[in-house]
Amino acid sequence: MKLFRKLGIDLGTANSVVWEAGIGVVLNEPTVVAVGIEDKKVLAVGNEAKKMIGKTPEYIEVVQPMQDGVIADYEVTEAMLRYFMRQVMGSMWLMGPEVMICVPAGVTQVEQRAVMEATMSAGAKKAYLIDEPLAAAIGAKIPVAEAAGNMIIDIGGGAAEAAVIALGGVVTHRGVRVGGNKLDSAIVEYVRKKHNLIIGQQTAENIKITLGSATKLKRPELMPVNGRDSVFGLPKAIELSSDEVYEAIKDTLMQILMVVRDALEVTPPELVADIADRGIVLSGGTSQLRNFNKLVTSEIGVAAHIALEPQFCVIKGVGAAIENLEVYRRAIR
Repeated sequence: MKLFRKLGIDLGTANSVVWEAGIGVVLNEPTVVAVGIEDKKVLAVGNEAKKMIGKTPEYIEVVQPMQDGVIADYEVTEAMLRYFMRQVMGSMWLMGPEVMICVPAGVTQVEQRAVMEATMSAGAKKAYLIDEPLAAAIGAKIPVAEAAGNMIIDIGGGAAEAAVIALGGVVTHRGVRVGGNKLDSAIVEYVRKKHNLIIGQQTAENIKITLGSATKLKRPELMPVNGRDSVFGLPKAIELSSDEVYEAIKDTLMQILMVVRDALEVTPPELVADIADRGIVLSGGTSQLRNFNKLVTSEIGVAAHIALEPQFCVIKGVGAAIENLEVYRRAIR
């Protein structure tokens, strides 16, 4: 048994991933917690809690304690962190681990403090923070220490951030609290208005994965969708097309692209020239939306490509930073 253990945690809005130094990814579960409404007792976390969404009796509530990339429910987040640490460390701890957690680059001091305090209260011996886009860049194997500029767009479940990295740090960044969850909500709203059909978030996510595309497909695809009729309250089935899904999500995608433009507008010209040469790297689970890289390329005018294993870029970067604290010391809070 190791005396000193180091953990990196990507505490995402949709999924949380834990990295242990020397091993790699040791846990990957939904950021979902089921709690008793009266006593606030945690009943289930992660995969078990996600299965309960939309199916609970009135005395159980299923919550996502992370909203838009930051802590929305402190106590539940602390309980969830403790659960994740216990899953990785086992029930017998000789000493609390050193933990590094990534946070959005534009996070406020209050939000930073909330993450640090929740991590320490959950049992960490030491806690560190690292900017999420920098961690994503490290995980995507971008040479962050060079003087040349590199741009990364990290899009998760709750937030999207565009950042320019040079000399081991974030030079400029812009973010918007829009991500995969907002795409799901847009689909829910569109289906309700267009077809008078009420569907849940999990159904919307499945629609996004199956039919979703950032550009119109040459050959539209179809998918059967079941839900509840909003007028009569009875079960109802429709056939949804990929063109309809595109219409539902296009405005949300444009909000993300606006962030990229805003970040480039405040970037020094020399670094913009580097980005034009090197292209833009996309990371985060939502970057895997079909044809999103093509949309970025056409709208921004710079070649965009998706990183290898984009959903794990952030945690790989956090893992590299916790394993090499001295190398990344200046970038760690």
